[in-house]
Amino acid sequence: MDLAKEVILAEPRGFCAGVDRAIEIVERALAKFGAPIYVRHEIVHNTYVVNDLKAKGAIFIEDLAEVPPGSTLVFSAHGVSKAVQDEAQRRGFSIFDATCPLVTKVHVEVAKLAREGYEFIMIGHKGHPEVEGTMGQLESGIHLVEDVGDVAHVQPAQVEKLAVVTQTTLSVDDAAEITAAVRKRFPAIREPKQQDICYATQNRQDAVKLLSREVDVVIVVGSPTSSNSNRLAELARKLGVESHMVDSADELRAEWIEGRQRVGLTAGASAPEVLVTRVIDRIRELGGVTVRRMDGVVETMKFPLPKGLKAP
Repeated sequence: MDLAKEVILAEPRGFCAGVDRAIEIVERALAKFGAPIYVRHEIVHNTYVVNDLKAKGAIFIEDLAEVPPGSTLVFSAHGVSKAVQDEAQRRGFSIFDATCPLVTKVHVEVAKLAREGYEFIMIGHKGHPEVEGTMGQLESGIHLVEDVGDVAHVQPAQVEKLAVVTQTTLSVDDAAEITAAVRKRFPAIREPKQQDICYATQNRQDAVKLLSREVDVVIVVGSPTSSNSNRLAELARKLGVESHMVDSADELRAEWIEGRQRVGLTAGASAPEVLVTRVIDRIRELGGVTVRRMDGVVETMKFPLPKGLKAP
């Protein structure tokens, strides 16, 4: 078979600061308090990471009724609703919040503007835990739109005080298109000073745009539940390049790279570098011979850990 000759690695790729912090919170809680540590929802959307933490003693739950009294509970990186926060406190758990600070920024903005009488349009994917967490900051007054078509059907109680917020892991281009439609229908809408889509999502999508110009196929390492990983695969396809998403090297199929001289490889913000390395090894087995890293943004962002888990 005529198989791949060069693997080109997107830069940046893989873990972002919010994911690094969330995983470290669970690991430090396990080290400090011992197993089990309960985690509300998958800490990040990656099968390998979740299974690794399970092996270390983390127990992932959706319903707080599954958590025994007096337990240590970690909220996932996606954030939780006010109702979940209140229930966890009522049940008396020792709580560590691993919500990504960039998601928390959106929650804080929603709470602040709601106190000023604002209603909200949220751009995001229905059912995603981050969307549920953000919309759950208020009992009412947040209207979800998933695409441009949804914008026409929004019926706010008033339009004088209306603000738009965004899920942090969306396609940058799609979000811009939907925001433009929102702005057209509601010209006075208030937008955030800085866009809600996070720096890591933006950087990884920008890298895929550059990568797609140079390769014949794009492989994205990421789990099916990962929004930002799915957006990377979608983006490559929109740019006219075949793309496939794999949760592990075992899922890589030889026919995807057969006859392709240049294979692009990237990873979503919740996918660890060990999985990228395994995919490279698998491509090598199939005939890939050289690996080249693209030039790209060097990320230096680091978020502080919660009190009680910081290093001594």
